[in-house]
Amino acid sequence: MEKRRLGNSGLEVSALGLGCMGLSFGYGPATDTQDAIKLIRTAFERGVTFFDTAEAYGPFANEELLGEALAPFRDEVVIATKFGFDGGDSKAGLNSQPESIRAFVEASLKRLKTDRIDLLYQHRVDPNVPIEEVAGTVKDLIRSGKVKYFGLSEAGAQTIRRAHAVQPVAALQSEYSLWWREPETEIIPTLEELGIGFVPFSPLGKGFLTGKIDENTTFDSTDFRNIVPRFAQDARKANQGMVDLLTKIANEKNGSGVPATPAQIALAWLLAQKPWIVPIPGTTKLHRLEENLGGASIELSPDDLGAIEEAASQITVQGARYPEALLKRVGN
Repeated sequence: MEKRRLGNSGLEVSALGLGCMGLSFGYGPATDTQDAIKLIRTAFERGVTFFDTAEAYGPFANEELLGEALAPFRDEVVIATKFGFDGGDSKAGLNSQPESIRAFVEASLKRLKTDRIDLLYQHRVDPNVPIEEVAGTVKDLIRSGKVKYFGLSEAGAQTIRRAHAVQPVAALQSEYSLWWREPETEIIPTLEELGIGFVPFSPLGKGFLTGKIDENTTFDSTDFRNIVPRFAQDARKANQGMVDLLTKIANEKNGSGVPATPAQIALAWLLAQKPWIVPIPGTTKLHRLEENLGGASIELSPDDLGAIEEAASQITVQGARYPEALLKRVGN
């Protein structure tokens, strides 16, 4: 798989990474450990060198899983993890106090079985701790060799600028896909100006853009999507037009001799937006992993992109992407 650089940082990763959250957290019961290790190692064999986790995924279980799975080839991969929730619990409050960040890094290094964190993100902006203080703490950790690069997640443009002035931000991780395009307004121009890479999570709309979810789909009782307004039954029905668009483009590719699926078109579209965008689709299934990685080899022509843009502009996506309580934690 071809590589991409995350902005001006010099951090080089595979054009698609692997978002590992769903193996342990958020989308129903955790995947069997050996099956999860096999999936992570298969991704590496297929050219993926960028793996995303967080202390809150479990909590802790996902970092431990990655530590075990990536140990045989640790020096050949880039591991990204995140701090920022009190005690690692995403249901608890935010906590980016300097002493908490330092304690997290020490514990995370043990869980990941490594001597450095390649890319350390603040998971969500903590309104109680000035971002300059957070960036300064990470700057010290970088000087000590325990961290290599600094990242932010779901931060707003002004926060990104303030943090970047203290310690250069290598990457922003936020949601971005054909059905969540708000970053195009202010975030992407800011990242381009400052030379910061963009790592879209949920590039397949939490599974919706694959075409495998419709208004009749039911989710496990522990699946996060049960509380997401965009996944309410009426919203799924209303949003089917976006999947229909991706299916149409995929069918046209198939007709011209290029095998493609809606998921692959959605990923190819993201990759075509900027050369410093690196999506991190997640999956628990080997065949979906293979399908997703195939998206990196699909070329969308200017005509393809124009057609997608024109058709997408006619579609109004229904439903908020987060419940109201969680929306308060993003874009600050």
